[in-house]
Amino acid sequence: MSEANLLQLQGGAKSFATKTLFEKATFAVNENEHIGVIGPNGTGKTTLFKIIAGEEELDHGEVIRSRALRIGYLKQHDTWNTEETLETYLERCERTPIWELKQLGHGLGLSDAQFEAPIKSLSGGYRMRAKLLYLLGEKPNLMLLDEPTNYLDLETTLVLEEFLQNFEGAFMLISHDREFLKRTTDHILEIETGDMVKFSGNIDDYFEQKQMLRDQLEARAMNDAAKRQVVLDFAARFGAKASKARQAQSRLKQMAKMETIELKSLPIGAKVHIPPPDRTGKLSMELKDVDVGYGEKVILQNVNLQILNGDHMGIVGLNGAGKTTLLKALAKEIPVLYGDLKYGYQLSCGYYAQHVSERLKPEETVVEALSRTADAKVKTQEILNIAGSLLFSGDDAKKKIRVLSGGEKARVALGQILLKRSPCLILDEPTNHLDFYTVEALTQSLAEYPGTVIIVSHDRGFIRRIATKIIEVHQGKVRLYPGAYDDYVWSVQKGAFANEPEGVTEFKYRKKSEEVVEEEDASSPVAEVRALAPVRSGPTPQKKELEARRREIDKALEALDKKTKILKSRMEEQAKTLESAQGAKATEISRELSASQKKIEELESEWMKLVEEREEILATIKSL
Repeated sequence: MSEANLLQLQGGAKSFATKTLFEKATFAVNENEHIGVIGPNGTGKTTLFKIIAGEEELDHGEVIRSRALRIGYLKQHDTWNTEETLETYLERCERTPIWELKQLGHGLGLSDAQFEAPIKSLSGGYRMRAKLLYLLGEKPNLMLLDEPTNYLDLETTLVLEEFLQNFEGAFMLISHDREFLKRTTDHILEIETGDMVKFSGNIDDYFEQKQMLRDQLEARAMNDAAKRQVVLDFAARFGAKASKARQAQSRLKQMAKMETIELKSLPIGAKVHIPPPDRTGKLSMELKDVDVGYGEKVILQNVNLQILNGDHMGIVGLNGAGKTTLLKALAKEIPVLYGDLKYGYQLSCGYYAQHVSERLKPEETVVEALSRTADAKVKTQEILNIAGSLLFSGDDAKKKIRVLSGGEKARVALGQILLKRSPCLILDEPTNHLDFYTVEALTQSLAEYPGTVIIVSHDRGFIRRIATKIIEVHQGKVRLYPGAYDDYVWSVQKGAFANEPEGVTEFKYRKKSEEVVEEEDASSPVAEVRALAPVRSGPTPQKKELEARRREIDKALEALDKKTKILKSRMEEQAKTLESAQGAKATEISRELSASQKKIEELESEWMKLVEEREEILATIKSL
């Protein structure tokens, strides 16, 4: 074993009962490699981690570990006592003193008060930071991270991302978050159909290499098919002639020895085929001056939104800000406390909640559960297709709900929602129990879905590729974010290591007869934008002028967005044409691409100036 080699798996095999996870698996982990581990659910990714960590044994094969190897294992499930304080938990770290851990913890956004607080009082995001701090204190040179971004808000995901980018050691990371894998890894370990293959590069490089391998195999298969046809034609033509019979038989024997080329489809080749929704009116739903919460506890106040048919909206905000509460109100799972929520003509919503799987009937099979809630117009084959794309194919589709794992039940519940043909899909963290490939397939299908989609997800790639509008939930307020999702991520990244108060903002309960009392902090960076809100006092001429200018800016921003999208679409077409172009034609297309890129930069610069002017106008209106 070379000095740079930390660990090797040689001829590894592991089975449970009659199911073989992998066999003859071989790969190595070298110093400072950042490896993303991907593969369908049930292929043995977590089992592999347990074997590397020494918690389980191989059936056959060997794990060869370097003497210098120090493993840090971040598991999916917590192993601590939530009643103890964070400081008490960290004091068990043997390699780093508590004072040094506290200094490192401040860099992860942990405050002195949080060190002294019981673990149960910390949100999921801050618990993840605590576990990272403990791992850091153990000073491992190989970390095993099993789905570390599950249930994390964007802020903590960015903290984790930066932590991994700067980690001066090796790690193996199981994740279905494509954006996270792209930004943190430089190798991909693919576990599929019992094999393990290690690819150099990030997740985008992996897909490119997989496509190249498939193209090469297709070329070989076509070449072999042509050779086979020549032999068959020769045998058919001369096999009956005595002079050629021996030669024909010889060629047929040679053909029998030819290698058969097996063509595996790319992992994301299959799509989740969502049946198209029924047609509805232009308006999906409208909220006017709405308060949302539970009983007398108001979580979100003065919500004003207009959602049109076909809008794809991403709901963003820190954990505990009230995103799930907003989705419940939009789906009419809970009543609004104040104001009006109106649905558009013939609108119905399919609502996927984080605990919706609890409503499944234990004695139904997977197919029966999907069929029961499917729209009457959905065909049996469409139901089977959805089942297969959610990893219930063959005999798995006949399993009873009562024998399924929690993740499998969640996938059945998601399938039920997708088969309803609802004009509006409201999805709360739909990717949590899906593998990488299924997330990719679902992403593509939802991006193309002609109905309205409203989603909450911690997966940046999922939100970015589906959402065309961003709704921010922050400090009890809801607003249409004046920018793209990448702009929002950038704004969160600036404050990702700060100590913000956790949990939701609570407001006074307003009865229907009460007048609205504005309690807004004008200095807040997320001051409320409410274009639909009624003006409660007579507008002054100055206010009227400012409002008119704001409306002009809104129209200009919309026009700029359309121009930018058209240009980006044109650039994609130009890039495709460039791949096959040569000579003067290629030079001409390259110039067009450069000109398009320059125009996009000019439009984006103009857009930013208008957004800044709009914010200044809103601040001025508020001060009048």
